[in-house]
Amino acid sequence: MPEPLDARERRELCDLFEELGPDAPTLCEGWATLDLAAHLVVRERDPRSALAILGGDRFSSLERKLMDGARAQGYEQLVDRLRSGPPLVPWRLPVLRPLLNQNEWFVHHEDVRRANGRPPRTDRPDLDAAAWATARRLGPLMLRKVKDAGVALAAPGFGEVPARGPGPSVRVVGAPQELLLFLHGRRSAVDVEISGPDEAQAALAATQLGI
Repeated sequence: MPEPLDARERRELCDLFEELGPDAPTLCEGWATLDLAAHLVVRERDPRSALAILGGDRFSSLERKLMDGARAQGYEQLVDRLRSGPPLVPWRLPVLRPLLNQNEWFVHHEDVRRANGRPPRTDRPDLDAAAWATARRLGPLMLRKVKDAGVALAAPGFGEVPARGPGPSVRVVGAPQELLLFLHGRRSAVDVEISGPDEAQAALAATQLGI
């Protein structure tokens, strides 16, 4: 039975964590590898993590507390806990596993890879297929804050997500992994082509993307 995609991303990211150590840069602003490892452990191991991570400014003190507690465990222990896999519920339930894990581990793996000079992975067709499926599904949600312009996504060889809404439209073209990272706001690290009226491009450039 082939290794699940999220498990492979987890294993390869843990290998990279060990190779680079706790102080390597990531694409997550203000975070080194220690901080990212702490975030991933908190996400999986503390039931308060949803409030801390997604709750906004109201829960910023809780997020700091949870992250400080995780960092205090030490980098090696954090990586060991990640490598051992997540708890069964809800992370390993077959129906929820791809939704909860695949996107998270891909994006954060690339956060470390690209911040440390690793090139895009062009030899992973299963990763391309999964990235395109996620970009198609989540694209409208992640582009919802773009005002007064539509955004179309196109991945040559895979398909296109048409622009929605009134106003001028901009088109973002790239490989599936590049488009998914673009949707997550990793603009400086991706290879995409953006075309369309200047006002539409400006509206997209001014918008913070992501869930």
